Amino acid sequence: MEVDTDPVGPLWRAAQLFRFLSYLYALGFQIAVNDDLLHDDLAWVLFGVLSAWTLVAGVAYYTGFGRNPYWVAADVAIACGLMLTTSYVAETSWALNNQTWPTTLWAVNAVISVALLAGPVWGMLSGLLVGGTSAFVKGAFDLNLGRNATIIIIVATGMAVGLAAVIARRAHAVLVRAAGIAAATEERDRLSREVHDGVLQVLALIAKRGREIGGPTTELAELAGEQERALRQLVSDAGRLGISHTGTSTDGAAAELGAILRGFAAERVSVSAPATLVAVDAVVAEEIRAAVQNMLDNVSHHAGAAAQAYVLLEDLGDRVVVSVRDDGVGIPAGRLEEAKRQGRMGISTSIVGRVEALGGTALLDSGPGAGTEWELTIPVEREA
Repeated sequence: MEVDTDPVGPLWRAAQLFRFLSYLYALGFQIAVNDDLLHDDLAWVLFGVLSAWTLVAGVAYYTGFGRNPYWVAADVAIACGLMLTTSYVAETSWALNNQTWPTTLWAVNAVISVALLAGPVWGMLSGLLVGGTSAFVKGAFDLNLGRNATIIIIVATGMAVGLAAVIARRAHAVLVRAAGIAAATEERDRLSREVHDGVLQVLALIAKRGREIGGPTTELAELAGEQERALRQLVSDAGRLGISHTGTSTDGAAAELGAILRGFAAERVSVSAPATLVAVDAVVAEEIRAAVQNMLDNVSHHAGAAAQAYVLLEDLGDRVVVSVRDDGVGIPAGRLEEAKRQGRMGISTSIVGRVEALGGTALLDSGPGAGTEWELTIPVEREA
């Protein structure tokens, strides 16, 4: 027997127990009132149809192959159809003074099936249909719901069961997501151990021996050292508070900005960020990352070979401030205007444009021989 993976499976199986109990009630009702019916022989034939459908539908829903719109629609049609036969198998006066044949309780099974499959709204609509069929058979709708609340009970049943089905599906989705996160975390930890025991050790050895040898291998040693530090930072940040290696949260809604900026740490780049989580929208974080990347590229290309860069992140609650400063040659007066005229839009588009698109500000302070400092202020929205 296949495992029932339907998140609403337990409710479907419980509903079939109710179907069986309501069938026993309908059987007892049939035996009790059969002599009062106008066509008692036909009533037993119709009850045979009811018995067959109870068995077939119960098996279909219990095992799972009947949990689809076709079976549920047939369930509603058969329930309402059998209720409508009351007008033929019994006299009008009998129908008016008794519950609809073959009992309203058994007919509620169709409402439960609709609610389990389609949710509370359709459950309530099917309850109105079944309750309306009962009222049609009786030939009158009793507006005194205080004395006859049958239709209210049927509709409420459809709503309650439908809500239970929706909650079960949502809980299952959360569980599946959590299981995926746990599996991804376990795999990440395994890969981190492999990287630490393999790649990091080799890079550290290359950096050490390259410096010892000197000469042309010094540059190779520096590159290996930078990659070792970057990789160590990547492995370290990936495990913080369920954040992926890009700093993005597992559900894609938020990102840890501190982890993202610490990824820029290198031989000539120092990064300082709060020890606590600095969570911002993932799109905002990506735009900040791109702007900082552009700034550091400018430091590398224009600030001088020995220039050191410093990145500082501050979390001020309703906004974050990212400062990027270097001790390089600075930007000569008029250089930015000249770059715009030449069609080089790196600063105005990649930095200022990005920040202003987020509703923030980007301030530049630089001068010949005084280095360059950027201060980005970006508003952030967080859940209360």
